[in-house]
Amino acid sequence: MTVTHESPRTYEVRTYGCQMNVHDSERLSGLLEDAGYVRAADGDSADVVVFNTCAVRENADNRLYGNLGHLRPAKVANPRMQIAVGGCLAQKDQGEIVRKAPWVDVVFGTHNIGSLPVLLERARVADEAQVELKESLEVFPSTLPTKRESAYAAWVAISVGCNNTCTFCIVPSLRGKEKDRRPGDVLAEVETLVGQGVLEVTLLGQNVNTYGVEFGDRLAFGKLLRACGTIDGLERVRFTSPHPAAFTDDVIAAMAETPNVMHQLHMPLQSGSDRVLKAMRRSYRAERYLGIIERVRAAMPDAAISTDIIVGFPGETEEDFQATLDVVRQSRFANAFTFQYSIRPGTPAATMDDQIPKEVVQERYERLVALQEEISWEENRKQVGRTLEVLVAEGEGRKDDATRRLSGRAPDNRLVHFAAGEETPRPGDMVTVEVTYAAPHHLVADGAVLGLRRTRAGDAWEARQGAAAEAAKGVMLGMPSIGRPAVAPAASVGGCPA
Repeated sequence: MTVTHESPRTYEVRTYGCQMNVHDSERLSGLLEDAGYVRAADGDSADVVVFNTCAVRENADNRLYGNLGHLRPAKVANPRMQIAVGGCLAQKDQGEIVRKAPWVDVVFGTHNIGSLPVLLERARVADEAQVELKESLEVFPSTLPTKRESAYAAWVAISVGCNNTCTFCIVPSLRGKEKDRRPGDVLAEVETLVGQGVLEVTLLGQNVNTYGVEFGDRLAFGKLLRACGTIDGLERVRFTSPHPAAFTDDVIAAMAETPNVMHQLHMPLQSGSDRVLKAMRRSYRAERYLGIIERVRAAMPDAAISTDIIVGFPGETEEDFQATLDVVRQSRFANAFTFQYSIRPGTPAATMDDQIPKEVVQERYERLVALQEEISWEENRKQVGRTLEVLVAEGEGRKDDATRRLSGRAPDNRLVHFAAGEETPRPGDMVTVEVTYAAPHHLVADGAVLGLRRTRAGDAWEARQGAAAEAAKGVMLGMPSIGRPAVAPAASVGGCPA
């Protein structure tokens, strides 16, 4: 009798949007692998394609439906193929997705990502689309299986949802009210990650510094940062994104006094005009924002500060825009994520009077970008001659092969391209280099590597490569091998303006 074994179904997850979506996609990959799926090799067509969507970016829906249209011929050609759509746009559009793209098999929302494997199986058995969206969080995402993209760095969600009502933002209606994890659960996850070789964690929350609101401790976030400092083997702690209205001095003290909390802060400004901030329902004003910057720099003179800014919010005048430029000049941001305002249906700002003409928004945007480029370059030039310890990264530098450089992140999160020494470091290892050149968005260290520290994270990365090679090669036991190498798909990572 001949026994045949059907090969496992393959999957691909395509991610759009903020770091929270990237983290959710790691959970989706973990759920699928836990259910027996195997990640498709780079360039291969997957049996299951999952879109983890964003509703914040301009033309997010057009992008999704365009990609779904491109997949339709592949689905017709492959009866095993299934398409699933999740994330913020799925939560917003719900049944509209299946109406516009009836070849989609599964639609799920931000509150029930854990349902994906079951919904895929239901759709396969019933031979009809499954749409399931919950109005509140089903399971905190961090309790789900995960397939981390990095061996040396990890996201850790400490809260989900948002209690603010910014008029330009649809996130609270899609992610729900803020839900906080207990500190012990967060720290247990961090300790587990460190045990797996992780050197760096980034604490995630829609408004990460309001952590503790659900269990009544307004100082909980600063305490959590200090607790991370007691975890042996954890070398770098970052967090994103805090809200200026809730940014307190105890957090500044925790950052300055906890050795493994990096002197890097990403704090959204959105506008430097008090009038526009009020219209946005941002519960702080420019003076408070600049005061936070001043206190951070007093405690940590080397801190690199970045931000988000929206240009062309309804009613923004040239005077309002000049106020934003003034705050940018005073803040001396290391870099800024700048956005042109665009209407988001379902937000209060979408129906406001005095929408700004596109050509005016574009012209202001270009002026802001030019100013920030100049400041970023000036701030980066101050780094020339400094000696930095760089965490070697995987896939950070697009031109590394051509320039024969490697790339990594300095403690303040600046991107550093460096010349590899005789002994090639692995992703996750640490190198000590001297900065020789600065550009607006990166630093270069073309001298000799001054020191190489091989780490547990580098060991974990190397072990992962060995496991992938073994999976590709297979173990011959008289049967054909199955499985594919775990190749990470490219993710489009953007930012949710917080």
